Amino acid sequence: MWNNNLCTCSTPSSTFTFINNIQPHPQPLLNFFHFQSRTRRGFTTTTLRATISNDYSLPPHDSVVVGCGGINLDFLAVVSAYPNPDDKIRTTNLKIQGGGNVGNALTCVARLGLNPRVISKVADDSQGRSILDELQADGVDTSSMVVSKEGTSPFTYIIVDNQTKTRTCINTPGYPPMVPADLTDSSLLSALDGARIVYFDGRLYETALVVAQEAVRKNIPILIDAERPREGLDDLLKLADYVVCSSKFPKAWTEASTIPQALVSVLLRLPNIKFVIVTLGKDGCIMLERNVDAGPSSEEVDVDSLVKSLEARKNESASIPTCISSSVTKLKAEGIGIVSGKLYVGTAESIPPSELIDTTGAGDAFIGAVLYAICAKFSPETMLSFAATVAAAKCRDLGARSGLPYRTDLRLASFMQ
Repeated sequence: MWNNNLCTCSTPSSTFTFINNIQPHPQPLLNFFHFQSRTRRGFTTTTLRATISNDYSLPPHDSVVVGCGGINLDFLAVVSAYPNPDDKIRTTNLKIQGGGNVGNALTCVARLGLNPRVISKVADDSQGRSILDELQADGVDTSSMVVSKEGTSPFTYIIVDNQTKTRTCINTPGYPPMVPADLTDSSLLSALDGARIVYFDGRLYETALVVAQEAVRKNIPILIDAERPREGLDDLLKLADYVVCSSKFPKAWTEASTIPQALVSVLLRLPNIKFVIVTLGKDGCIMLERNVDAGPSSEEVDVDSLVKSLEARKNESASIPTCISSSVTKLKAEGIGIVSGKLYVGTAESIPPSELIDTTGAGDAFIGAVLYAICAKFSPETMLSFAATVAAAKCRDLGARSGLPYRTDLRLASFMQ
């Protein structure tokens, strides 16, 4: 927590000349009124005196976040250890709960106090009715949902390994699949009415593209969850303002040899993107923000080297999420190109083994928090710390939604002032 105490940080000028920020949450509460810099034994010491301020505003409770993509019912089976082929084992716990990337992220958004709407499809069966009832109970607007009179609703078997704390998902898509004709013009316009941002998980790509194109016409920002390369995802990415991706996606999509190089490639290939975040599980996340303010005389910096220098500054003993940022500079990826931007390395919360229950939906919780942070106009540093805090809360309970915190949760109090 920040307070009125003096706060200092030191960086080796020869190695970390581009590091200018090490910040625990909540950064937007800070107003700096004193600055002093001095050089001592090759180190540059920057002294900042900070006071708490409430000069930023949280998004209004009626802020609309629209999500289009996958929802389903999750059957979560906890086992003591993942079975070998042809084994017969027993569960130690079982839970049936709503799931799906969009359904989970919008549930997170709803619990944080915003007004989410979902565009997706289920069948008029027991599973479909359960999916809708649970979303509605959490405050998600399902009026834009398509309900097929026949067919089956999507569902997923999830095996939670209590030994390794990992989960394995086996998904059965719903039938019939959603197609653009399922969404009338009036339903589309109604779903996007007043939207602050639209989120896509890459599924239902034909319908998603129709929704995304209308969002672009209405100047509504778009965030894409790039979990893995999917059919039609490239067309959606071309329309995106923000991208949050899994650790495997950047290298698979760009064929770059490292994640930092891949992030540079993403910004070069997608000129409309404002930032791209790659989530790394317990290792936190890396974010590359586009910035055109680097002057023509700015030195080019190897992106891999800069990320390593930022990661070297991480406080591994910190129990709460923190964020380390570079200055705006020209980031070079060998053989790929140069982009003007700013790098951020965020840490994950250190969860005691006794409290870590299930990582199912942790990425969805992270994205839900990012959606909230964009609406709240959090700084990037605060956004990453906030998202890590929300994701960690989720991991303390079984299933993608049980552990999702509400805005009144004391763990979020420093962000919700």
